[in-house]
Amino acid sequence: MTEYRTKQGDVLDEICFNHYGREGLTEFVLQANRGLSSKGPVFPSGIIINLPPAPVKAPVTITLFD
Repeated sequence: MTEYRTKQGDVLDEICFNHYGREGLTEFVLQANRGLSSKGPVFPSGIIINLPPAPVKAPVTITLFD
């Protein structure tokens, strides 16, 4: 697990995208950091956020014929 210390003005969506390289993991990080959502949408400096390893994406199956 990686720890990230916020800088003034950080937002969680941007932190997640910069760390994981993809969108859609904000809720995942919020679940790993109970109470983080109470800090508001724009963080002050000094908050420690735990960034756990990203969940594995399930492969997408496309069916051409039913």
